[in-house]
Amino acid sequence: MRSVWLLAAALFLTMPAVRAQEALPAYQVERTSVHTVTSDQSGRTYDLYVKLPPGYADPKNAGRRYGVLYLTDGDYTFQVASGITRLAHNLKRLEEFILVGLPTAKGEDGMNSRRRDLTPWTDPDLSGVSGGAPAYLDFLVKQAMPLVEKTYRIDPARRTLVGQSYGGLFGLWVLFTQPQHFSSYILTSPSIWYKDYALRGLEADYAKAHKDLKARVYMTAGSFEAAKPGDARYNKNRDMVADQQDMAKRLRARKYPGLQVMAEVSQGTYHETTFPVGLIQGLQWLYPAP
Repeated sequence: MRSVWLLAAALFLTMPAVRAQEALPAYQVERTSVHTVTSDQSGRTYDLYVKLPPGYADPKNAGRRYGVLYLTDGDYTFQVASGITRLAHNLKRLEEFILVGLPTAKGEDGMNSRRRDLTPWTDPDLSGVSGGAPAYLDFLVKQAMPLVEKTYRIDPARRTLVGQSYGGLFGLWVLFTQPQHFSSYILTSPSIWYKDYALRGLEADYAKAHKDLKARVYMTAGSFEAAKPGDARYNKNRDMVADQQDMAKRLRARKYPGLQVMAEVSQGTYHETTFPVGLIQGLQWLYPAP
């Protein structure tokens, strides 16, 4: 009985703290909104995170249309992009643009969702479902992007696709299959190795059929994403730095009149830490302050 009374007393004493914690307001990021869309094709539901730049509501900008960044893996990349552009936009170090985060499907494991949606081909060596990029791009082009661009003053001629890892793979696949949807790309740590380097064959096929590729492409991989067996800081076997350099070399060799390629190595970063560095470097190249 004494134990019961002690437990009751402890619960009573902690109740005010619990109630106070529940009453605390959630942190809100300024000028943001969330739209929810269900794919007509797959039936999956996705949120779209949107953040407007500081000058969007200024009456003097009422007729202005803005460039837009579509960020795959939006659960992570949208938060990073929102943070690193806040000061740069407020102090006019970057041209203002709209951010649109593309999170993984609602109610699904994030890794499974992104593996399916961002990979162009099925790979039986991977656990889980893969190869859903065509359906996901169809959803973006026919539902998500039209909704956003009908709601906000976006310039459809200035769309940037942003992707990390599988998102970088997705971006290059889009570049070689449906480049009309985006004018520029920021791709960090792209998984060019996927499906035995199938991207290389896709790039060669595009070159055989086209004389131009109109896009600006920024790529970067972390210096620790190179392969150095025996050094725990580096990859053991997969050299993602060499993969990226090879892809940049292939693209430059085509001498497409409308293509610009910037490829860098982010010093001191790993696969898990390259994105913030690569994003800001890519933005400074694509959206310098007027």
